[in-house]
Amino acid sequence: MRKLKLIWDFKGPDALKIAEHHNIHLMQYIAIEKLTLNISGFEVITSNHAIAFMVINENEMKPVRDVLKPHRGQVYQE
Repeated sequence: MRKLKLIWDFKGPDALKIAEHHNIHLMQYIAIEKLTLNISGFEVITSNHAIAFMVINENEMKPVRDVLKPHRGQVYQE
């Protein structure tokens, strides 16, 4: 089964702090909804751009996408 990486972009001087905090909520959502995968995190792209992300199985994408409204997504490569 394909894995998808759902991504939320944050920009500005507080981007990293916001992405870190958003990741806490993603981890909570994964636990509450008992999603198959338990992969989430955050990354610095530039000094003014950071992302938070979670990885889900493709069959779980639509309900998660509709509730959490990620900014974009891509196929997850391990």
